[in-house]
Amino acid sequence: MEIKRVAILSKFKILKNMKTLIDAVIYTDIHNELGPDPIHWFPSDLPESIRMLVGIKTMTILTGDQGSVPDSLLIIPFPSLKLKGLIKYIEREDRSKRGGFARSAITFLFKEADDVIFYKYMSYLKAPFDETTRKIIELEKQQVSNDRIFEEINILRNSVSKLLEDFRAKEISLPSSQEFPEKIIRDEKIVDYRFKLVVVGDPGVGKTSIILRFTDNAFLRTYVPTLGVNITEKIFQDKNKVVEVIIWDIAGQNKFQVMRRHFYQGSEAILLIFDLTNRSSFNSIKHWYEDVMKNMEKHHHQMVGYIFGNKSDLKEVRKVKLVEALALAKELNLKYIETSALTGRNIGYTFYDIAETIIKLRVDKN
Repeated sequence: MEIKRVAILSKFKILKNMKTLIDAVIYTDIHNELGPDPIHWFPSDLPESIRMLVGIKTMTILTGDQGSVPDSLLIIPFPSLKLKGLIKYIEREDRSKRGGFARSAITFLFKEADDVIFYKYMSYLKAPFDETTRKIIELEKQQVSNDRIFEEINILRNSVSKLLEDFRAKEISLPSSQEFPEKIIRDEKIVDYRFKLVVVGDPGVGKTSIILRFTDNAFLRTYVPTLGVNITEKIFQDKNKVVEVIIWDIAGQNKFQVMRRHFYQGSEAILLIFDLTNRSSFNSIKHWYEDVMKNMEKHHHQMVGYIFGNKSDLKEVRKVKLVEALALAKELNLKYIETSALTGRNIGYTFYDIAETIIKLRVDKN
């Protein structure tokens, strides 16, 4: 048995040399007669013994809890492989299956040494898995070929791989540069100015990606819906002053409308973001501005900020003209600039400009 296990791991060594954090992907279906049945896997030469081990253990978990299918992502160990599995279960109505439901699972295998990345950023991985689950269920209803479903799983693998690489880069990033000295970050007493900035806009326009580009110089290549609000702090040196900006990334979904009112309070600056390739997101900007201002009636300072036309790198599919955006910015008494979270264009400059404007307003007031 030990010799067989060594042989399996030897065949599997090519996976361990891959740069990606994901060593393998297995899609397991439950067959009425065969039981757990791995019907799709990556890489293509993944040993059958590993496919069956993962398929059986993954599906056995469901039998231990009266067949209940968890909505959340799960992580389980595979000690004999020195790997762990990130699992997303899928359940859909199917009268041809026992109990009237079809069940399957997508399992991403990864090294035990990398589990800190998966655990720490689990909430960010939920959205792409949920979206793929929704698509698979819809494709099953349409009775398309399995190849179409496998294509969606491959898209998910590529998407999650890129997302994980961004997070790994963030974890192993170099120490702060001279521009952002570590001693400043450790000592709040050195901070000269501190202010709150709210970021709003329709879902998917790139709010979180823009913030990541500024705070961590990282680009989030997979859309992750913000759950209510994400708060990020960034301390930087502007000329001879140390500034701390507290960035409130407000969720764009309608279900968070009531909570947003409380998140706006105390803001001195605003970023209104739309997608240059999405006309609807541009049309929403004025609504977002009014939503912020009507809930800031008691503020006693001038609101400063920008309208961002994001995704400026996608010139061929642009839907909003520069003259239109400039006219809206003038109407709302804000500045306008075009940005790209992918390239980082104009993002750092804008945050510095906002900080300088706020500092000037405070100095003039005093």
